[in-house]
Order: sequence, then C-alpha cells, then structure tokens
Amino acid sequence: MTNNLTKFMFLIILIMGSIISISSNSWLGAWMGLEINLLSFIPLLTNLKSLTSTESSLKYFIVQALASTSLLFVILMMSFYHNFSFNYNNYLNIILNSALLMKMGAAPFHSWFPEVMEGLNWVMSFILMTWQKIAPMVLISYCLMNEFIFFIIILSVFIGSIGGFNQTNLRSLMAYSSINHLGWMLSSLLISMNYWLMYFMFYTMLSLSIIILFYQFNIFYFSQIFSSLSNNPILKFSLFCNFLSLGGLPPFTGFLPKWIIIQNLSMSNLTLVVIMVILTLITLFFYIRLTYSAFLIHSAQISWNKNWEPKIYSLNIILNFLSLFGLITVILLYTIY
Repeated sequence: MTNNLTKFMFLIILIMGSIISISSNSWLGAWMGLEINLLSFIPLLTNLKSLTSTESSLKYFIVQALASTSLLFVILMMSFYHNFSFNYNNYLNIILNSALLMKMGAAPFHSWFPEVMEGLNWVMSFILMTWQKIAPMVLISYCLMNEFIFFIIILSVFIGSIGGFNQTNLRSLMAYSSINHLGWMLSSLLISMNYWLMYFMFYTMLSLSIIILFYQFNIFYFSQIFSSLSNNPILKFSLFCNFLSLGGLPPFTGFLPKWIIIQNLSMSNLTLVVIMVILTLITLFFYIRLTYSAFLIHSAQISWNKNWEPKIYSLNIILNFLSLFGLITVILLYTIY
C-alpha cells in the first residue's frame, strides 16, 4: 500500500513537471519543469527486483542528463543576450533542437529509446511513449527550424520503419513504431499545434488499445501471442487489426490522422509528404506480414486462460471499436450532417 502511494505521488510530480515546462514563459522555467519530470520518472522506472528495469532507468537518466546539460548550456548562452526569454539565434538553435529531440527519442538521437524500452514493464513503456513526449514536443514548437526539422522528420520515419524489421521483442517494435510516429508528429507541427494535438491523441488511443492486451496477458514477445491468445481468435484478430491501424492502413482509424496531415501538408511541401508516405509503407509491410502469418499459422489451443478484469475488458472493447471503426464512423457522421 505504501509502495503504491509512493508511486502515485511520483506520478503526480511527473505530471506537474510537464505542466510547468509547458506553461513556463522562459527557457529556464521550462528546463526546471523538465528536470522535475525526469527526477520523478526515474523512481517509477527503477525496480530493485528486476535488473533490466534498473539498467533501463540508469540508461534513461544518463541520456536525459546529457540532453538537459546541453539545454542548460544553450539557455545560459542565450541569457547573455535575451535575458532568458523565448528568443533564440540561428547558431544556438540546432543545439537547442537537438537537446529536445534527444529527450523525446527522435532520430538520429534514438539509439537509447529501444534499449530503455526493452527493460520496462508495459505501464512505464506507455508513459515513456506518450506523456514523456508532450513537454519536449511543445517546447520544440517554440524554436522550430524548418530545414533542420525536415531532415529529422525523414530520418525518424525511415529509422522507425527499418528498425521494426525482424523484431521479436514487442517492446522494441513499439519503440520503433513510436520513432516513426514522432516523424509524423513533427510534421504536424509544421502546420499547427492543433494538428499535433489531434495526431498525438489518436496515437495515444491506438497505443493504449494494444498495450492493454499485452499488459493483461503479460506478453513481451511475438511467440507469446500465439500461445496466450490461441484460444481466443477474436482477441488475436483485434490485436493484429490494431497493429494495422497503428501503421495507418485504411479503413482503420490510424489512417485518419495521417490522412489529415497528408492533405494539409501537401499544400506546402509535397516532396516531404511523398517521402513520408513511401517510408511509412515499409512499416505497413512488416505489420501485414506479421498479421498474415498470425492468421494462417495453426497453433494448439489451450484449455485455460487468465481471467479478464471487467474494467480493463470494457475499456479494451471501447478502444478496439474506436481503433477499428473510428474512420468509418467519422465518414458516416460527416455524410449525415
């Protein structure tokens, strides 16, 4: 009970740290919020009973400390000229962008992200994939450097697509999927913050619909999917359809935010959109290959199964419906009204 209360308190502090960063009117205040967020997240990652989680927390701390040091260096350099305001110059902008990109795990500063994910449980992995990206993403919108961000977007989508090949660890696969979606989120920032918020909400919903199943059945590798869900073909079908939705295959909901980004970004930068779509098709290729194998490979059914918690089961039904039929529902509502 005391342990759960302590984790809850650290989680509240983590949320408050991100809010402080977002609401700050100076870079120094934003840096302080990021540090509060970091120092509260490390105890949540650390598990003395698991060496892998302790190793992941150490790796995460080292990388984030390096990024924070770089960010503080830029803030101190700017303070001599701009008095800690949200102004910047072109010489320090690349370092500032790189520090924030390292904090969120975008390519080419991504190498720590899959390694940290491999040692975490699914709850911490979900927080790392979603909430921990909010503050750096909002801060980077203040100092967006188009030429540099174009390179980062293409590299993130490419690394996220290629890195997912031949992955048997589901946490690594979700990490590379997150890197791929980071490229799309950064491209949505080129349009407006509203489009980024829309894309982030869809990504969070799709990731949660998949991670709930992994968490409930304690699945960490692809081989476990066939044994854990072999006696429930409906759950297995919904899981792999959620993968296709996360990859952005129409007519699933995951295609809707990509559709909106493509439609709006093609008006200003068609070349970037074409490159992103081509690279994202690689992600869809190995998702479809995995789905094809899962539906055709025969596996022996087991006679027992872990009982579902009613609340989690109800939430999963809602998320699966939104993930699989959200695009169709939106089109029907648009047609009616």
